[in-house]
Amino acid sequence: MRNRVKQLLRDGQKTSGAWLQLTSTFSAEIMARAGFDWLIVDLEHAPGDLMNLAAQLQAMSCTDCVPFVRAPWNDAVAIKRILDTGVMGVLVPYVNSAEEAAAAVAACKYPPKGVRGVAASPRAATFGQNSMEYLQSANDEIVIFTAVETAEAVANLDDILQVKGLDGIFIGPMDLATSMGHFGNAAHPEVQEAISIVEQKTLASEKALGTVAGSWQQAVVKYEKGYQFLMLMSDSVGLAGLAAETVNSFNSEYRRS
Repeated sequence: MRNRVKQLLRDGQKTSGAWLQLTSTFSAEIMARAGFDWLIVDLEHAPGDLMNLAAQLQAMSCTDCVPFVRAPWNDAVAIKRILDTGVMGVLVPYVNSAEEAAAAVAACKYPPKGVRGVAASPRAATFGQNSMEYLQSANDEIVIFTAVETAEAVANLDDILQVKGLDGIFIGPMDLATSMGHFGNAAHPEVQEAISIVEQKTLASEKALGTVAGSWQQAVVKYEKGYQFLMLMSDSVGLAGLAAETVNSFNSEYRRS
């Protein structure tokens, strides 16, 4: 078991990814076939569950796309069950301290490096078929990102970056802006200054840096800064945008008032 995305990040390469938020096996397959390096099934802000997650992973399995999940919370039980479905990376939200980051890492790793329960029967371990290959390599191959979404996390970033086993930092701009008193306004100068601090410190460390990109032009700017892990689109927002654009084009041409 080898995680292609983990190797790309270790090599300093840029990677492409997107959200899966429609809880649809069809959109998961479509997005995976498009050629993204990784896709994150969103269990924090989308209405999916573990059975639906497993079905999306099955839909993606015919491609080289690496499946990730955004966990609903920094909870060891939730993360254990997510990993047992066979995902190869976890984004843990709302991590504000080194202690919380260490707990997230521990939840993703088998003893003695962590507290993840060991079982050969889940999908991740091929339902008991050649399960030792997975069990012996999972600690090294699973990618772990924690999200910086509060001013507290920014203040504690130096310590968070020292956590062993943490692969990367993911900036959540909307939550960060809101935590700083600028509701949903990531463009506010104070928020941009905080983001700049996170960028500088993370890029100077051995951790990978990720966030969302609102457009391809924005993505290029971020890649050039040194980001390696960019969320380039969402199945839900992408479809909504395309639908609105198509209807607006029709209305402007044939339903002029």
